[in-house]
Amino acid sequence: MNMNTLDQGVILIVDDNPTNLELLFDFLANAGYTVLVAEDGESAIARAEYAPPDLILLDILMPGMNGFDTCQHLKNNPLTQDIPVIFMTALTDTVDKVKGLNLGAVDYITKPLQHEEVLARVKLHLKLSHLTKTLKEQNQLLEAEILERRRVEEKLREQAALLDITTDAILVRDLNNCIRFWNHGAEHLYGWQAKEIIGQDANKLLYKPQTLSQLQVVKKSLVEYGYWQGELQQITKDGKAIIVASRWNLMCDQDGQPRSILTVNTDITAKKQLESQFLRAQRLESVGTLAGGIAHDLNNILTPILTASQLLQLKLPNVDERSQQMFKTIESNTKRGAALVKQVLQFTRGVEGKRTIVQISHLFSEIKQIIEETFPKSIECATNIETELWTVIGDATNLHQVLMNLIVNARDAMPNGGNLTISAKNLYINEHYARMNIDARVGNYIVISVSDTGMGIEPETLERIFEPFFTTKDVGKGTGLGLSTVQGIVKSHNGFVNVYSEVSRGTEFKVFIPAVEATATSFAEDLELLKGNGELVLVVDDEAKILEMTRISLETYNYQVLTASDGVEAIALYAQHKDKISVVLMDMMMPSMDGISSIRALQKINSQVKIIAVSGLVTNQKLAASVVVKKFLAKPYTTKELLETLHSALIPVEVSH
Repeated sequence: MNMNTLDQGVILIVDDNPTNLELLFDFLANAGYTVLVAEDGESAIARAEYAPPDLILLDILMPGMNGFDTCQHLKNNPLTQDIPVIFMTALTDTVDKVKGLNLGAVDYITKPLQHEEVLARVKLHLKLSHLTKTLKEQNQLLEAEILERRRVEEKLREQAALLDITTDAILVRDLNNCIRFWNHGAEHLYGWQAKEIIGQDANKLLYKPQTLSQLQVVKKSLVEYGYWQGELQQITKDGKAIIVASRWNLMCDQDGQPRSILTVNTDITAKKQLESQFLRAQRLESVGTLAGGIAHDLNNILTPILTASQLLQLKLPNVDERSQQMFKTIESNTKRGAALVKQVLQFTRGVEGKRTIVQISHLFSEIKQIIEETFPKSIECATNIETELWTVIGDATNLHQVLMNLIVNARDAMPNGGNLTISAKNLYINEHYARMNIDARVGNYIVISVSDTGMGIEPETLERIFEPFFTTKDVGKGTGLGLSTVQGIVKSHNGFVNVYSEVSRGTEFKVFIPAVEATATSFAEDLELLKGNGELVLVVDDEAKILEMTRISLETYNYQVLTASDGVEAIALYAQHKDKISVVLMDMMMPSMDGISSIRALQKINSQVKIIAVSGLVTNQKLAASVVVKKFLAKPYTTKELLETLHSALIPVEVSH
């Protein structure tokens, strides 16, 4: 129906009386309606199906198909069922009127027709029809909107479910930092349930006050670009510090005005810890390479000084007391220098002591005695050693040094007194824990813990404490080698060190060392200096002073000596005197032809040649992987160590038949 106003429309008049048709046609046409006519029911139905009118005036009494049958047919057809039908009849029987209304008619007009009544009823029912059609269209639109809203709500429910399934923490805050959305991933990461945190200030709950400055760059980026991503330091409900990879997006309304901020956070704390451990290992390796080269040169310098100081004391036993004291001072300070060089090498696993089965619990009794006798009375010490503690394979002296370094650091961290706690326990490290620490392996460990209630360590300092020569102590109060030595020794035992510290509350060091199930045995040797029996020793070293002092020492104790300043000269001398030379003392670090190449050449001349490898840098294990040597002697060495090594190398091997 095309209508410009409500009183216009198309009306179909159905009547078998031409006079009635003519009168109604003229009257309604003059009133502004478009009028169609039909003289019987069949033609009325055909016209209505072809071009549905807005209203039908239908006579009841017609030949052939009467008005009731025509109305019923119209109402049964979907094309015409909504067209309002007004019956025109002279019948006054109520039964007939009810029948017509039951068939779907909307009204009756009784003949003879009154024009004003007809016009009023036509206007009323056209208006009602228009309102009905409008309402129906609105209902259809409303149903479509409801259907679309249900579809959107279902999609939102699916998206909400996905947000809760993800392990990332997803939160939405308004422009005042008030939290409006908090998914399950956020609950898991931070520890707060959604009902606890909705409506709270995100900045007060997720950040320490001193770390809020990191959000300045975030705010600036949101204003300029509408997004930001990077790393943030945050805290959980229980105060645990975490690091997250964070993505921020500024959400706007339909008018483009900022409305809220969507944040997605991923916990990368473990990843950052592993990266830190890896970078620290790389840093120590590079420093260790440099320190190793320096240590080699220092050991070459210290070796003749140490040997000479000991020889002077033996050769000049009757000199005055002051001279003797000077000789001892030279010897003791040379040993201190050698010990310092050894510390430099230990953190790179370059120096190894004698390995045996060690019962850690035996070390604690010595440590406790030292604490009681030398530490201030203001420091209270407590020990908690697990019964039936497992044993380790290691160097008792080195492990003792680890404990000493840690307890001395703990003492220095408590200048006004406090509590020092030392504990040890058995621990099995599983795959999960091993993945969290780059140095850990699955298996049994002994965990030694040294904790204090002292000053604690700042986070930026904590990252560097294992670096050699790094120290926070005043000049003259520390070399910066203590903790690097601790780490070097522990790593040489295939273990690792973790540290936990909080400023003003204290520090705890945990040392993890692989354990073995065995019985500890004591290892002690105190061999006397044994003189030689005139054996010929070939000494090879590129340092002239070392050659000279070693020759004097050996000749003093009844050995014969040949010296060579490089590998080429050593091979020539050995080829000439191989039947007389009992053992070769070979320096491993020489220019042109190094020790390993020289040893291989000597072994081609005589596969049974006895070699004592000498170095201030190369370890027993590295040598064993390269060439076969009888013994190893580390620079700088004392006369006692030199003679003991020679004696051990010259002991004949018993061959069983």
